[in-house]
Amino acid sequence: MASLSDDSRCPCGTGEVFGNCCAPVLRGKPAPTAEALMRSRFTAFAVSDAAHLLATWHPSTRPGTLDLDESVLWQRLDILATSGGPFDDAARVEFAAHYRSRPGTPPEERVRGVQRENSRFVRESGRWYYVDGA
Repeated sequence: MASLSDDSRCPCGTGEVFGNCCAPVLRGKPAPTAEALMRSRFTAFAVSDAAHLLATWHPSTRPGTLDLDESVLWQRLDILATSGGPFDDAARVEFAAHYRSRPGTPPEERVRGVQRENSRFVRESGRWYYVDGA
């Protein structure tokens, strides 16, 4: 897992520093909303934190293992729409996650793209979990 300083800009795009944004959630604090969990999951992809991704995936849809593609650099997260708030038990977050190949990737293997998804989340026992996306 790549390490970020608490004073670094958070990869999730809020403009906050990591220590005041996604770091507490990545360190185990419950996310207050599904959007906050989605942002922490994007950050987990950006820093290759597979353990956080698995821990925040609902057990009904969680894969047994997760292999992250180290050649991908997650650059920006755009939240397009949300539903559900801190007092709801179900929510959706529609997002666009922008990525490209890491520096040093051979020219013939370079990629750039956007992953768009409308993700479903549920809250159980005070914790939000990612269920799936379409």
